[in-house]
Amino acid sequence: MSMIKDFKKFAVKGNVVDMAAGIVIGVAFGKIITALVSGVIMPPIGVLLGGVNFSDLAIVIKEAVGEAPAVVISYGAFIQTIVDFTIIAFVIFMVVIGINKLKKKEEEAPETPSPPSKEEMLLTEIRDLLKSKS
Repeated sequence: MSMIKDFKKFAVKGNVVDMAAGIVIGVAFGKIITALVSGVIMPPIGVLLGGVNFSDLAIVIKEAVGEAPAVVISYGAFIQTIVDFTIIAFVIFMVVIGINKLKKKEEEAPETPSPPSKEEMLLTEIRDLLKSKS
């Protein structure tokens, strides 16, 4: 029974729940970035590159014989994955920079001064009285 209690204590800890929430948000954010890259960023890049798709590049080691498929090294898929990763990493980098700039602007925003405390008001009155006597 002690092991079940220990597991329950572990599974319900704040850190585990926070980590699970972070993973779920990360997956959702990944879908957003994937949609951004595939739907918004890749089409113009595809036009600039003339519609180059590396996925079809391969080296045939053994031709297909009858029912047996050909044996190929699909190095093009690897190159395409590297290109996609580089673009996605750059987009995430730009998004993080934008978010950090927004946070920095919020931090730099001037705070409204708080009204003077009773002590400050009393000290100001004393100072003014001393100035008027001089």
